[in-house]
Amino acid sequence: MTIEASRDDEAAIDALVAGFYAAFDNRGGRRSAADRLVDMFLPEAMIVRAGATGIDTMTVETFIAPRARMLADGTLADFHEWETGASTQVLRGIASRHSTYAKSGWREGAPYAGSGAKFIQLVRKQQGWRIAAIAWEDD
Repeated sequence: MTIEASRDDEAAIDALVAGFYAAFDNRGGRRSAADRLVDMFLPEAMIVRAGATGIDTMTVETFIAPRARMLADGTLADFHEWETGASTQVLRGIASRHSTYAKSGWREGAPYAGSGAKFIQLVRKQQGWRIAAIAWEDD
């Protein structure tokens, strides 16, 4: 049974996803907020990347650590990701968001850009919406 999302649910999910993408922003020497990502996820969340070389399955920690390092050590500079489109379906206390995005910056001193798609599964907890799983593919 489909239950329409309340405006509060929609706003909370929009804010959570915006915060997720913003965590990877280190433009203009800004310190990325990748360390805040852990609070956006359930502790047991699963992150899966489908790529040309296969499937990578990660925990929250194994997803965050290398990205936080690259954003801090200069591997990725003046980098950011942003959502370019989205649709969200809420069914009671669970939700699914299809998100398309773009990314841009410098990787190891060379221009770096791309785009991709993510399926984000969310659950509503007493503390608010949290990410339960992400599956994505990008270029």
